[in-house]
Amino acid sequence: MGDDRQATFGSDGTFNRDVPPEATGANDFGEAKGDDETDGGYNRYDVSSLLQKAIRRGDEEVAAWAAWELARSGYGWNLWDRLNLYVVEDLRAGEDAALLVERYEELATERWSMDSWKGRLCAIQAALTVARATASREAANADEYFRKVADVRAEARERGTEPSHDFPVGDLEPSGRYDVIFDGHTGEGSRMGRGKEFFKTRGARVGPEGESELSARWQRLSMVLDGIDFSEEQIEHALEPVDPDDRWSEPERM
Repeated sequence: MGDDRQATFGSDGTFNRDVPPEATGANDFGEAKGDDETDGGYNRYDVSSLLQKAIRRGDEEVAAWAAWELARSGYGWNLWDRLNLYVVEDLRAGEDAALLVERYEELATERWSMDSWKGRLCAIQAALTVARATASREAANADEYFRKVADVRAEARERGTEPSHDFPVGDLEPSGRYDVIFDGHTGEGSRMGRGKEFFKTRGARVGPEGESELSARWQRLSMVLDGIDFSEEQIEHALEPVDPDDRWSEPERM
């Protein structure tokens, strides 16, 4: 459950904050917890930020503590929201980590509860999983860069000039570098009469390793049995791995 789901407006228009009961009460020192205070007397935003930075820097001990502190203090919803965000924002090898974090969250919130020792263990395990993955700001940096390029392009169009920076694909047009994308699934490709034959021999190719042996066998047989009379040259080209040094070039005729 994300942080934004804790803020709601009542029927009378007044702002209400749905704070879980575990997030209130006394801290470790027997004092009444203030707003956004953890059991250890810390601000939850500080602990959440610490969790993120510990994950980025691979500090497993600090990441484990920060997750434990948020979990035991009634801020499990904040913890899972942050961990899931970090998976897509800060990790290069995110797929396995994402699945594990999702599973730990499911166990902690659906099978058990966040205020149980089992829930806290799930929080720690999830934090360790993310901290041990390969840290990278690749996705976040890409998002920020592409957004800024979009602004540059829009400003250049308004001035009637060429943009100083452009998207990596430039203008997507038939006969350009990315001509292969214009198959029968696109309006342009359909108007050009590019049907199944074009897609099977060009648009469906993969790389850089190419198809597995079994997949290639199935693809070959399906093309042999197809109503289209594919030539052996076409079949071989369809199965040939895309050249990693020239991923988008295709022969004009085959």
